[in-house]
Amino acid sequence: MKNLDQFVMEAANLLGKRGFTRDPDIIEPWLTDWRGRYTGKALGLASPATTAEVAAFVRLCAGHGVPIVPQGGNSGMSGGATPDSSGTTVLLSLRRMNRIRSFDEMASQITCEAGVILQTLHDAAQERRLRFPLTLGGKGSATIGGLVSTNAGGTQVLRHGTMRNQVLGLEAVMADGSVFDTLTPLKKDNRGFDLKQILIGSEGTLGIVTAATLRLLPEIGGRRVIWIGLRSIQHARRLLRHVQEMAGDALEGFEVLPAHSLAAVLDYLPDARSPLQEDYPWNALIELVSGSDRSDGLGTITEKTLAAALDLDIIEDAVIAANETQAEDFWLLRDSISPAKRAIGPAMQHDISVPVSRMADFVEEVAPRVEERFPGTKAVAFGHLGDGNVHFHVLAPPGSPRGEWERNQGTKISIYVHDLVTEWGGSISAEHGIGQIKRSELDRLGDPVALSLMRSIKHALDPHDLLNPGKLVPLAQEGPTP
Repeated sequence: MKNLDQFVMEAANLLGKRGFTRDPDIIEPWLTDWRGRYTGKALGLASPATTAEVAAFVRLCAGHGVPIVPQGGNSGMSGGATPDSSGTTVLLSLRRMNRIRSFDEMASQITCEAGVILQTLHDAAQERRLRFPLTLGGKGSATIGGLVSTNAGGTQVLRHGTMRNQVLGLEAVMADGSVFDTLTPLKKDNRGFDLKQILIGSEGTLGIVTAATLRLLPEIGGRRVIWIGLRSIQHARRLLRHVQEMAGDALEGFEVLPAHSLAAVLDYLPDARSPLQEDYPWNALIELVSGSDRSDGLGTITEKTLAAALDLDIIEDAVIAANETQAEDFWLLRDSISPAKRAIGPAMQHDISVPVSRMADFVEEVAPRVEERFPGTKAVAFGHLGDGNVHFHVLAPPGSPRGEWERNQGTKISIYVHDLVTEWGGSISAEHGIGQIKRSELDRLGDPVALSLMRSIKHALDPHDLLNPGKLVPLAQEGPTP
């Protein structure tokens, strides 16, 4: 590595006072991940305003051998945007790159920069009677670049797929400072590898996403949001199949919450209340939608679906949101689970998936096994039952010291849970990415051929390991996550 003082001077001259800082008060909020598991140090914080500035800055870093940690809204769940403790890496924030470059209403496409916040994108699409079909609890802080880099999921994957399905074109700066540009989408393009797909989900280890062209859909004509009480997660699974059969493509989202999660949220949100008068072991949150040409029939579909579910003894009780405000209140309960659980105390969060048909069995079998093996813990599963992805949280015994418990017993719990997920043919990371929190587990449990290919691609595109080092790609056999 060349002289760091020389690098700092050149970076400041390149980006100016707004674009590069070493002020610890400005940098400090961005050095810790959202969950508070990792805190690092940074040589400086770069905030370029254009793709050209990103490219020039990356070339400067490459010339000096300075590693780069790209960062969007810093709302990730796997420590993928947090620098290490060396203080020799630089944080590269894309938050100033927040322009919507173009909007093609006829083609239902939008091109926006990496720093555009998801909620801003939703609002911009809505103004033109369109919508972007991906949402999640952190929509007020998550950025488009981060969503692309982690191949984010959310609550609409059941119908529309992950972020990968929404990306039509991509712009990214590579490790040598060159700019990869496929922003102009083509319906058919058979010129070899679809290289943008390699960058999507690569967590900034192969290139730095600076802009994306995304698909949009027509605005919905009708919406029904329903809260349902259930006896078990097996009944939730039966309900999912029932709604799919009766409502078909109208099914937009299907989330499940156990009683423990709902109670945690009600304690966390002072003005919240349960949608149903009685408490049930499990709850389902369902959203049905229709296009503007079929909105009149959505109410009938909803009522017939619920009536049949009652007749079949699948559900215990249900309430349909009376208006948009109540519908959003229902979704707020779902979206607040993660911060509510974080407020309770230490926990090990597992973002896992198994085949959809086996998820209910997995939760019923694995949760008590974890609690029996680790006395005093509480295993709680919630989330996207419709696409086979639940967030499997294991809460520490009351009074456990935060930090120490995760490093000791928590590590053993995660190894045990990941072993079980692998036995069930599942994935240890369904939508939150690998980051640094699961890198050693990916090395331990991943397919050797797949890992070898990942390492080869990483070396080919970033031979000096300057882009987000220590994240996603296991470079050598590693022990359990500390």
